Amino acid sequence: MSRMSDRVTRFDSRPLIDQVAADWGNALWLIGRILLAVIFIQSGFGKLMGLGVFSTTLADAGLPMSSVLAPIAAIIEFGGGLAILLGIGTRYAALALIVFVAAATLIAHRFWAYPPEQQPVQMVQFAKNLAIIGGFMFVFVTGGGHYTLERWWRERS
Repeated sequence: MSRMSDRVTRFDSRPLIDQVAADWGNALWLIGRILLAVIFIQSGFGKLMGLGVFSTTLADAGLPMSSVLAPIAAIIEFGGGLAILLGIGTRYAALALIVFVAAATLIAHRFWAYPPEQQPVQMVQFAKNLAIIGGFMFVFVTGGGHYTLERWWRERS
């Protein structure tokens, strides 16, 4: 004979949005990391494959030692993107990419220094980069989440 408590179905009284966030949070966290990382992996790889062009671009923007800064920036962009994607040293990568994006924004998207007809586009790029910095701040605070290589390695040891 079964007890009455065994037959009681528990009703989840949380709002649906809270249920989705809790039940799918780890998968959504991974998707968010992927979405943030892809642009940096792609762009960083392109810069690594064309360091001369990237160095010239930095020199044209008025940066000194562009031939030294170009490979450093490209490695930070590409490596940081990979680290975010894979969940390896995620907080460190987020900090590095916050600094990288802030510097890139101040170098390439100074909308106030552009001719008036180009300012709206540069203002959007500036704002987009601020939003990306905000995303990396969340990654810094929360870490990589459940689906990371870092966590997988830790659990295997």
